[in-house]
Amino acid sequence: MTESTPSPGTTPTGTSGTVVRHDENGSRYTLTIGERTVGLADYWVSGRSMHFTHTEVDPTRRGQGLAGILVEQALDDARTRTNLTIVPDCPYVAHWIDQHAEYQDLLTRGR
Repeated sequence: MTESTPSPGTTPTGTSGTVVRHDENGSRYTLTIGERTVGLADYWVSGRSMHFTHTEVDPTRRGQGLAGILVEQALDDARTRTNLTIVPDCPYVAHWIDQHAEYQDLLTRGR
């Protein structure tokens, strides 16, 4: 399991202590604040592709930028650890990548 903490410049107000963990056996990234899991991003790998299928944040924590932190850290981890092409089956992940040009190369690499 890999773990990362968002860089200080990208952590929204009220989200200190935010940690993103990769559960490779569960094909999932989780976002925790303190000891509580408040978000997840599920994926599956097929051949040379990593399909992000679902992103979810606890309804009581929505609107705080947590899904963005989760997706950013998951994609950073995928970029560092793999050469897989990212397939954003999840509409949120697709929208996030559309809004962040610096991640669009992940959609075509490894092909």
